[in-house]
Amino acid sequence: MSKTVAIVVFAGVQSLDVTGPMDVFCEANRFLDPAEHYRLEVIGVEHGAMACSNGLALNAHRHYSEALEAYDLLLVAGGPQLPLMNFGAAFDTWLREASARAQRFGSICNGAFMLARAGLLESKTVTTHWGDAAALAALCPGTRVEADRLYVQDGELYTSAGVTAGIDLSLFLLTQDHGPEVALSVAKRLVVFTQRSGGQSQFSPFLTPHAEPTSAVALVQLHVLANLTGDLTIADLANAANMSARNFSRVFAREAKITPAEFVERARVDAARVLLESTRAPLKTVAYQCGFRDAQHMRSVFNRRLGVTPQQFRLNFAVSI
Repeated sequence: MSKTVAIVVFAGVQSLDVTGPMDVFCEANRFLDPAEHYRLEVIGVEHGAMACSNGLALNAHRHYSEALEAYDLLLVAGGPQLPLMNFGAAFDTWLREASARAQRFGSICNGAFMLARAGLLESKTVTTHWGDAAALAALCPGTRVEADRLYVQDGELYTSAGVTAGIDLSLFLLTQDHGPEVALSVAKRLVVFTQRSGGQSQFSPFLTPHAEPTSAVALVQLHVLANLTGDLTIADLANAANMSARNFSRVFAREAKITPAEFVERARVDAARVLLESTRAPLKTVAYQCGFRDAQHMRSVFNRRLGVTPQQFRLNFAVSI
């Protein structure tokens, strides 16, 4: 049976949030019987041509006020300024009602903010672009935001991470509809993975110290970065801060928002990422220079934190040396 996929767009939308999912479902039609083809529709928040964030102009098939059917899949796209945008009560009401009519609904990238303002994320588990995750969590205290996922399903709600993760989500939805063989055929056509390894942390700046630059905690953070191969025990760090170990642990957690051990491990992962991206040093050398016990320990930490091995990370991100 044919399915209708609708994507909501607006002035300032990220074009790849729109074209990525549309190309997945369009390419799927090559491998499906005509009776099973996807029908694609673009719904505009505004009338007329809408400029994307990259300058490309989109013309929607219809304005949202005219989009009253029950879609099989309703997605809202994101855009660089979307967290600051509000489309008004009439649109929010339409989006709530359209999502209730749809078999499945969701968002691409920070399109999750559009769902949030319509009240559709309360008590849900979702994801969004890693750079917007904290703002979404602040906007929706009752929502669980999983910042390191490429996409998340919570019942009929589907949310994806940044930009190209809309393709990952669409391939996942395609697999649900028609099985892994069709999704693999589409992935080959688009020259993408059907299921990428790891989460968003492998793409994002991982180390984010929160301490005031002049504080004792900031000085300890600098000490950590300069002495990654050292033991860096709580006692060592407390000594660098000229504090007792107990007081240091409490002050560090309060100011940096993470424990000292967590900061040390993040710092070592970040340092290893830089070496893996920019050098051809053997994994055991990278592990030693960044303070891991050995290459296996580094592999274990990478798998736990980033969802990929150091070797996979290097294959994905290394520059030509």
